[in-house]
Amino acid sequence: MANSHLQGGAPFSRIVGTGRFLPGEPVTNDALAQRLAGHGVETSDAWIQERTGITQRYLASAEVSCSDLAVNAARIAMADAGIGADQIDMILVATSTPDMIFPSTACLVQKKLGITQGAAFDVQAVCSGFVYALATADLFIRAGKARNALVIGAEVFSRILDWNDRGTCVLFGDGAGAVVLRASQTPGVLAHRLHARGEYEGILRTPGQISHGNATGHPFLTMDGQAVFKLAVQVLESSAREVLSDAQMQPDQVDWLIPHQANVRILQFTAKRLGLPLSKLVVTVDQHGNTSAASVPMALDVARRDGRVQPGHHVLLQGVGGGFTWGAALVRM
Repeated sequence: MANSHLQGGAPFSRIVGTGRFLPGEPVTNDALAQRLAGHGVETSDAWIQERTGITQRYLASAEVSCSDLAVNAARIAMADAGIGADQIDMILVATSTPDMIFPSTACLVQKKLGITQGAAFDVQAVCSGFVYALATADLFIRAGKARNALVIGAEVFSRILDWNDRGTCVLFGDGAGAVVLRASQTPGVLAHRLHARGEYEGILRTPGQISHGNATGHPFLTMDGQAVFKLAVQVLESSAREVLSDAQMQPDQVDWLIPHQANVRILQFTAKRLGLPLSKLVVTVDQHGNTSAASVPMALDVARRDGRVQPGHHVLLQGVGGGFTWGAALVRM
């Protein structure tokens, strides 16, 4: 990475632009139920809403790739930040559904955006991916190795769903969210903590692989819903308290809580355990479904653009997902 000139730069990083992109038109629960009936799977709007809080999601058409979604979200974030392609010197894409085995989706995004400098690589931590990527970009900027980083969460989870399994296929959607992280003299990313417990890999995974020209193993997402729920609630609380402690702040100083948008009940449990009113909780899972690594940056963009998240607000971003992975980042906007 030919960027030694960046040494000695600003000691902090700040989010200066956000964007999101959703493919096509929303698919309501009723519309999804009609589709699933063709697979012999019975479900309903009431059944889905009662268990998840989801009312609709977006599903990418066959010709739309993960990098396509990422590029569209990135362009919106770059425009929001007032930054051009010639100023981006790092691209991180958090995804579990890349365009191909290699090159990375980040390199494909770099090509499509016309960026010719800096590093580009993917981060694979499933639904925790965006928080992992944000923390990584923050550390690069603090080390003087980058000034303007594109951090993107993008997924086409519809490609790895078993449409005969109503316990999983109703939960997920496709989309992308992006932020521009810029070097700054004033603190923006205040603290972050990342964790993984590989012994829990079996409760949420897609274990298929490509080997000798063949797809082997189980190609679809599988999940032990009860185990994921129990662990997610525990680690979301613990990681929140860790980053608040690192920043020497109390929960009541948080203006907005934006956890991974997996299930409305998990979100509400997390807020309750932290003693935060539900009015401080940003919820988009009802409109987007679970978009894995894209969910946190998309929710942040929604809350910024509708006027809830304002400059100076403290926002707690959290991810939790397969691996088992989790993490949190506390940012001042």
